[in-house]
Amino acid sequence: MRLVVAEDSVLLREGLIRLLAELGHDVVEAVGDADALVAATARCLPDTVVTDVRMPPSHTDDGLRAAQQIRARYPGVGVLVLSQWVEVSAARDLLRQDCAGGGGVGYLLKDRVQDIATVQRALEVIAAGGTMIDQEVIAQLAAGRPKLQVLTARENEVLALMAQGRSNTAIGAQLFITQGAVEKHIASIFTKLDLVSSADDHRRVLAVLKYLGG
Repeated sequence: MRLVVAEDSVLLREGLIRLLAELGHDVVEAVGDADALVAATARCLPDTVVTDVRMPPSHTDDGLRAAQQIRARYPGVGVLVLSQWVEVSAARDLLRQDCAGGGGVGYLLKDRVQDIATVQRALEVIAAGGTMIDQEVIAQLAAGRPKLQVLTARENEVLALMAQGRSNTAIGAQLFITQGAVEKHIASIFTKLDLVSSADDHRRVLAVLKYLGG
């Protein structure tokens, strides 16, 4: 996969480049601020951009806003956002954008970067046009919000795992149910949430948004 990396810390940026290269990906450009990220994306048109939320010039949510610009201008480009802390509003803002253009979306805490398998799975999900949200981010996004009452308890469990970017096979393994049962639960979720007319990948994203209160 061709990637553009944005991280203002030189040490973290070099570490990300090395990690992604070890996973077999091609980092075509690495930059240190949000404006440079948007420019690099325009030049290289990567498969996915990997960016921090808080970056220069303002060190607030510049990386997130750059990611949103990229999503709007180049909907086929995936976005993996990394954050030091759970930033609930940032995650919701990114997820609310239309994900029908082909590129997926991921939101991981930086602590997860140490887990190579998690990073690789996130990039694979994003490449397939899916959504992968960090478990801790999901917990905080859903905090204080009741489960979707229209869904059964099991369907809520399935939807929570969908939000983590889990495949049907992985969902079945975690819940100790067959893949056929998973497919039936997902079909029921789509029907109950009135998501029956869109393509399956897009419906998964829309279902996740409803689960997270988006």
